[in-house]
Amino acid sequence: MIRFAIIGTNWITESFLEAANQIETFDLTTVYSRTEEQAQTFAKKHGAPYTYTDLEKMANSDHFDAVYIASPNSFHADQAMLMMKHGKHVLCEKPLASNTAEVEAMIQCAKDHQVLLMEALKTTLLPNFLNIKEHLHKIGKVRRYTASYCQYSSRYDRYKQGEVLNAFDPTFSNGSLMDIGIYAVYPLVELFGEPLSVTGQCYMLDSGVDGQGSLLLQYKDMDAVITYSKITNSYLPSEIQGENGSVIIDKIHTPEKVEIRYKDGTVEDITVSQDQHPMYYEAQEFIHLVSNKKKESAINSFTNSMVTASILENARKQMGVIYPADRSSE
Repeated sequence: MIRFAIIGTNWITESFLEAANQIETFDLTTVYSRTEEQAQTFAKKHGAPYTYTDLEKMANSDHFDAVYIASPNSFHADQAMLMMKHGKHVLCEKPLASNTAEVEAMIQCAKDHQVLLMEALKTTLLPNFLNIKEHLHKIGKVRRYTASYCQYSSRYDRYKQGEVLNAFDPTFSNGSLMDIGIYAVYPLVELFGEPLSVTGQCYMLDSGVDGQGSLLLQYKDMDAVITYSKITNSYLPSEIQGENGSVIIDKIHTPEKVEIRYKDGTVEDITVSQDQHPMYYEAQEFIHLVSNKKKESAINSFTNSMVTASILENARKQMGVIYPADRSSE
């Protein structure tokens, strides 16, 4: 059994636990929350015997082997490194950290303490995304990647009424690009690597974060266009265009329907069965790596996390989206 702790008792943690509990070797033993009442309530609900409100004491305990971190983005680096310094493996929600300096420090910490660190980005581990990789050669030379993820946030209504929640607060290294734009960026990096250049623009909210935006990324033989938003919805699929055809992806964040449309007019459905909870596959990958004493995922790799962080940071600087964490890292 791999004994887990969790940091963050929000809806994403609930979703992760729903998925991870389907894995026989997953065992939730420890819950951290800022308040004892919340920790106890969450632990009781999920059958965890240990609770903490002090991260130092928790890191020093021998109650768990690995930790899933789902706290606000600005806390990821410090919390992850504290755990890794005490020999704990870390599965950290996307984005891995606020900026490249923090990501670099986290990766070095994982190497120094010989523990596993993995970014919890579900898309690239889903069966349909893996199948896209298997079939990509069929469309010939790739010339363009277009991805759209625009999802109106329920928190935006409260923002318009004057209440700035975490999702729109730069203090927590948040905003549209970091929250959902990354779902379009990370798959691009996994498929095509680091771009030659990045151009970003956004609609800036008064709070100091991007409500929506777009990126143009240039590669040697292709370009990529990414649009994202937390203040509008989009119903467009994403697409990878090749000289012989195009891969059409229904949802870039959670591909469920994928087909190739060839230039001769024929269509090939390459959708595969994806019966498990969408977060099951990232949990499975992480637990498999821990069980086999691996220190890095070949898919959600250090390189992919670092390149993704660099793209996000580069774009944010062009947009003028600056976080307190950026200033403290300088």
